[in-house]
Amino acid sequence: MQHRIIVLGAGYAGASAAGRLARRLGRDDVSLTLVNAEPDFVERVRNHELATGRNLPHRPLADVLGGTGVELKVAKVTAVDVDRKAVAVTGADGAEELTYDTLVYALGSGWNDQGVPGAAEHAYEIAGRAGALEVRERLAGLGAGGSVVVVGGGLTGLEAATEIAESRPDLEVTLAARAGLGDWLSPKGARYVREVFGRLGITARENADVTAVEDGRVVTADGTVLPSALTVWTAGFAVHPIVKATTLEAGDDGRIVVDDTMRSVSHPDVYAVGDAALVRGPGDKPLRMSCATGTPTAWQAADAIAARLTGGKLPHVPLRYFNQCVSLGRKDGLIQYVTADDRAVNAALTGRLAAFYKELVCKGAAWAVAHPTLGMPTRRRRMPRPEAAPSAPSAPSAEPAPETAA
Repeated sequence: MQHRIIVLGAGYAGASAAGRLARRLGRDDVSLTLVNAEPDFVERVRNHELATGRNLPHRPLADVLGGTGVELKVAKVTAVDVDRKAVAVTGADGAEELTYDTLVYALGSGWNDQGVPGAAEHAYEIAGRAGALEVRERLAGLGAGGSVVVVGGGLTGLEAATEIAESRPDLEVTLAARAGLGDWLSPKGARYVREVFGRLGITARENADVTAVEDGRVVTADGTVLPSALTVWTAGFAVHPIVKATTLEAGDDGRIVVDDTMRSVSHPDVYAVGDAALVRGPGDKPLRMSCATGTPTAWQAADAIAARLTGGKLPHVPLRYFNQCVSLGRKDGLIQYVTADDRAVNAALTGRLAAFYKELVCKGAAWAVAHPTLGMPTRRRRMPRPEAAPSAPSAPSAEPAPETAA
């Protein structure tokens, strides 16, 4: 029988894991199924571009996975039973149950409203394609002088605020950050962000803890009221809630606890990659949810699964960071160089060259999904065949011995 591998989720991590497994294992030995709620691969790192009206390339997963032998099932995952090794999904044909021998969990994350009153009802998110398209529609309906508040001062917040301000200079754009603007960056990086904000006319509300989102306004902890015809929420990510309903060992934030091969520490037939995995990096620090984390974890998991199934050598490649790439509109950017554990160093690339660098990174990330072994020649390894049982010895003859003469 074939070894059944199911991959849940086709973001950067899930699609990369499925494609890499297909290139590592013999098609006669395994069946590979990739389950995703929509038929297209979404370049999540470009959602701020999609939200401001840019048309992105259409990338059907059927084309991305073409010729690999991976079966694509367009369906929504509704439950995972890791003790029965079963996944419940609902697709065009209704509800069904899929069973597996090895599961790769890559359902990723969505936006996190942080429990702030009114955020879920009145704010819009760009963590997913559907949310980005809603923001796009809302922006198109705003007239000159309309107010936009971006909540969250992280990478996504900076990218969303600058993209909106650049594409719609007629709007009043404000970014509300819980801490200082770019306070995790190097001094050079933070200064450059302030310079870009000034050039684009973005108002930065620093140390502004948003406590409520209402229709037409945002309220901060000190009672300040920010007019907002459109509130874009970028204050962090939350993992898919399905894990909480399983017996998988998970961290406080709901991510699956894994070892350095991305294997669940509680269920050895389950691997987690991308935002769904609680991975320890340099200094024993958890790796952040990002594309920069997702793709390397997918490669690690795929290679580990292939090695365990074929008797190969397990990969133990250290996961580390090199830089943080921030687009600041279409013509500007910031590349903040960091230590292995993601702390900013006093070196940064800025301006058009940084924007070009970031664009190459985005294109490279999408290319790597369709080429998960980075174009290197690969050999599909075969799983060992069970040895045939030795033949049973012949039974002694039941015929009587011939009589001897007296």
